[in-house]
Amino acid sequence: MSEKEIILRLVLSCILGGAIGFERERNARPAGFRTNILVSLGSTLAMIVSIRLFLEFNHIQPVDPGRIAAQVISGVGFLGAGTIIREGFSVKGLTTSAGLWAVAGIGLSLGAGFYLSALVATLLVILTLTLLSKVEKTISNVHRKYLIRVKAFDQPGPLGKVGSVLGDNDIIIRDISIEHCYNEPNIYINFRVKKPKHIEVNYLFVLLTEISGIIEVQIKELD
Repeated sequence: MSEKEIILRLVLSCILGGAIGFERERNARPAGFRTNILVSLGSTLAMIVSIRLFLEFNHIQPVDPGRIAAQVISGVGFLGAGTIIREGFSVKGLTTSAGLWAVAGIGLSLGAGFYLSALVATLLVILTLTLLSKVEKTISNVHRKYLIRVKAFDQPGPLGKVGSVLGDNDIIIRDISIEHCYNEPNIYINFRVKKPKHIEVNYLFVLLTEISGIIEVQIKELD
């Protein structure tokens, strides 16, 4: 393996890892542009080192060229776990974690000199993260996920009334949290819900603002 070959593999690793990282950065994911480049570059370097150790020292003592690569996969698993966040009953970051694992595989492929495999895998990962995410939103569920943030007077009643309105409109409540307003006798009630497509956001907004004791309503669609 020549020095030019090593440089080519490392540079390609930065480019392919950056291509995937750019998509993650654009969508404000925990592991973005630089993280994906570093994972890809580190994996490529580990594979190159494994191969060089095999070529240089195997005649002295048997060397397994896949040993370091295997440790890369395990190490990226711990890194990916750090991007997974639990919020109430939902879990976020699984796609980002899987993406890091895929980027590590691409880096290992480049380090081993499997250029076509790495290029095709990069293209498929990008297509999966972009085009297929739109398809998933279209066909995955009849319900869409929303965050409903309600500001109300700190008194009995608003929570139950909002819950009744949501239930009457077939809206599934996944999680509820309550925050006290700073220097105000009011509270924020956060509902993470799944809303049927036939229920319009504007219609739901009007229903909630008409509830006595409600001061302000915010509705935001979640990924």
